[in-house]
Amino acid sequence: MLTPVENHSVPHSTPRTAAFFDLDKTVIAKSSTLTFSKSFYQGGLINRRAVLRTAYAQFVFLAGGADHDQMERMREYLSSLCRGWDVAQVREIVAETLHDLIDPIIYDEAASLIEEHHAAGRDVVIVSTSGAEVVEPIGELLGADRVVATRMVVGEDGRFTGEVEYYAYGPTKAEAVRELAASEGYDLERCYAYSDSATDVPMLSAVGHPCAVNPDRALRREAVARGWPVLSFNRPVPLKQRLPALSMPSRPVLAAMAAAGAAMATATLVWYASRRKTTKLRFRSFDRSSAARNARI
Repeated sequence: MLTPVENHSVPHSTPRTAAFFDLDKTVIAKSSTLTFSKSFYQGGLINRRAVLRTAYAQFVFLAGGADHDQMERMREYLSSLCRGWDVAQVREIVAETLHDLIDPIIYDEAASLIEEHHAAGRDVVIVSTSGAEVVEPIGELLGADRVVATRMVVGEDGRFTGEVEYYAYGPTKAEAVRELAASEGYDLERCYAYSDSATDVPMLSAVGHPCAVNPDRALRREAVARGWPVLSFNRPVPLKQRLPALSMPSRPVLAAMAAAGAAMATATLVWYASRRKTTKLRFRSFDRSSAARNARI
């Protein structure tokens, strides 16, 4: 069951607010990076052995999440795996397969929350440990306002060097949230954050409204101890099946449409009344002409 999202009607001079979402198992049902392994294989970036290894990593991730040590091993493995990859090719593969791979695994509950936060006037920020080349297109697909993601070092030849420039993980996520709050004017006490992993406790602790989503055991214990809401997302629904909700115009647009509709209706009534008046005049003129002809006869 979703927790209610408060819709604050406040003057523009008050601090802004945001909702910070972890991505994997919070907004989507799988690991965003590992989901593209088959596509990377078909594109010639990895071999069959790597596909099997990433499939196993996906299984471990889905079965119970990944603790700090597992995340570190996964980071080292993926960093070495992508060494030498052409960044442009990676972006192209992600763009071509994004809708087929990611669209079907977006949680309906998460998409609804994103809509509610936008309707309440909050920015939506995706904060993910996955690489920016994967997270940024997903953020755009979700309609997020900003994205914080891991960045790999890119050499002068346009290929990954295998080194990590910025690792969006653990305390680093909380630092990114606080930096965004400072630069964008967010009031963190009125902000929201969502995650499934105990590694994101620092990020959750940075806001006034933290929520555990599909939490691992450690995060569930922490959430119960701190009195944080625990949400269960279990309905992955393709966005195209949510089009009636997602395509609903904003309130200003609806107001403009209503005004335009009213104006059109008024214009139609005026035209219709004018047409009826003209028709009556024609009939009266016709009757007088007929009467005159009859008198002459």
